Amino acid sequence: MSDTPARILCVDDESTITDFVSYALQKEGFEADVAANGEDALEMADKKDYDLFILDIMLPGMDGYELCRRLRSKTSAPVLFLSARDTELDKVVGLEIGGDDYLSKPFGLRELIARVRALLRRGSGQMETTHTLTASGITLDEDAHTAAGDKGPIDLTPREFELMAALMKHAGNVVSREDLLRDAWGWEYLTETKTVDTHIKRLRDKIKAAGYDPAIVETVRGYGYRFRK
Repeated sequence: MSDTPARILCVDDESTITDFVSYALQKEGFEADVAANGEDALEMADKKDYDLFILDIMLPGMDGYELCRRLRSKTSAPVLFLSARDTELDKVVGLEIGGDDYLSKPFGLRELIARVRALLRRGSGQMETTHTLTASGITLDEDAHTAAGDKGPIDLTPREFELMAALMKHAGNVVSREDLLRDAWGWEYLTETKTVDTHIKRLRDKIKAAGYDPAIVETVRGYGYRFRK
């Protein structure tokens, strides 16, 4: 891919979803536009060449399946479906009518970004590369969603994985509860900072259970948390 940021259009009638997704994409260096329905999305696709489309299935008026069909007549850019509908049939239909991947709601930020990167690499013909974070002898693979070190794997829930990734991305630096909520939960949860403390405890328990030192996740009183390098 070139140095030009990938252009991504997110189509969903829920503003909380489009706000969260566009914020996450822009933070990762992508150019992100949003549309609330299929008609607006088609009009925007006529005016700009997008590198990827993220479509909700249950849109008002024209649903995501029909939108995908119409986009396919205009572009070969990858399509990632987002939906609360999580049946095998929904996924099969989405892929058969031209979609490239399917992500069920609710989803985590790291998983979304990993899917987006993989689709963009595939669409550009680039070789697959692995996005990893390493600190304190632990390597976190953002594409495979695994965390492991010389003592073996660490069994993490999707939320714990998101939290650990947010900390490891800034290893050695303090990350505030508010920033952790933005990175690991999505910015609409900013009023619930106490949930970070609960999940940090669970993360430390998982790290300890896997044989690693839970103190690698340090509490910095009055500021937040730090993952040791």
